[in-house]
Amino acid sequence: MIGIIGKKLGMTQLFNEQGQQVPCTVVEATPNPVVKVMTQEKAGFAAVELGYGAQKLARENKKGERTPRGRRATQAEVGHAKKAGLDAPPTVLRSFRLDDAPGKNAEAPTYTVGDTITVGIFAPGEKVKVEGTSKGRGFQGVVKRYGFHGGPNTHGNTKHRKPGSIGAGTDPSRVIKGKKMPGQYGNVRHTAIGIRIEKIDAERNLIYLRGSVAGPTNGIVFVRKQS
Repeated sequence: MIGIIGKKLGMTQLFNEQGQQVPCTVVEATPNPVVKVMTQEKAGFAAVELGYGAQKLARENKKGERTPRGRRATQAEVGHAKKAGLDAPPTVLRSFRLDDAPGKNAEAPTYTVGDTITVGIFAPGEKVKVEGTSKGRGFQGVVKRYGFHGGPNTHGNTKHRKPGSIGAGTDPSRVIKGKKMPGQYGNVRHTAIGIRIEKIDAERNLIYLRGSVAGPTNGIVFVRKQS
């Protein structure tokens, strides 16, 4: 298996054999059920769909009518989960390809619907890719978004945090694509590569990753093996 879905719990520190302090991000990855298996013949590639968490089901009133309250699972999600033998649809679904796993020349492992993937697929010292969604900070200026220094704060200056010139007037008479300007900051998917696994706690389903990863506390992250 090449990956697992987890939840970022926060950061802590560990001490290695040399007594060095190592900052770590703690990811809780409860056993992920295999919800669907995609084969080379049907989908064009070999992959498995894993689930994480459990959604709330729609309630029924005395007349037998379904009365959803808030965000609850749809009928399609419930039916998809039942095919895998799950009582409730997973909160998060993610497909992990098997043909791009480390050691492509080796035969890809086989999985069936109903199997569970645990943190035991990883080992301390292994390098992984960690994908998460960064914190959304809304509409921000160039100083916070790109680290511009800004203008002077004295001598009559009025462009303290403004971007300044955004291009020539006569030629090319337009703003060049990719110009750093104010806009949406954060809330984007970010993948960190070469993250070292410092520790695996199989009893508590925890993965200790060296350094920081994108996302807020309790944010969903995807940990994949790196070739």
